[in-house]
Amino acid sequence: MRDVEMTLAIARLLKAFLEDPLRPRHGYDLMRSTGFASGKIYPLLAKLQTAGWLTRERESVDPAAVGRPARRLYRLSDEGTQAAWHALDELSRDLAPPQPATGRLRPSADRQWPVGGPPQPLADPT
Repeated sequence: MRDVEMTLAIARLLKAFLEDPLRPRHGYDLMRSTGFASGKIYPLLAKLQTAGWLTRERESVDPAAVGRPARRLYRLSDEGTQAAWHALDELSRDLAPPQPATGRLRPSADRQWPVGGPPQPLADPT
């Protein structure tokens, strides 16, 4: 299994798979889950499949009976499931907001500002 460059698009797609890792997903289902268009979702699926994170199989249905072509179904591989959990956990730690030193988001009223005082709002150009 190869590493995958973790982009926000890949992370959103992996999150959709991790909601139920054993459930096979087809492209249209994933498009609805992620909000991605087909031109975006299928290259991402191909990248994850090539890297070994996903498996792909053809739906076993009779196209004449269901009135549509058989779908391609994607599922996280066992290694891909572990890698996805690890990658999303790492990404979430990397993107977590820093903890303020005082435990507050706003400075206290008695904060000592550097020379010049607190930042001033920009003047209205009109």
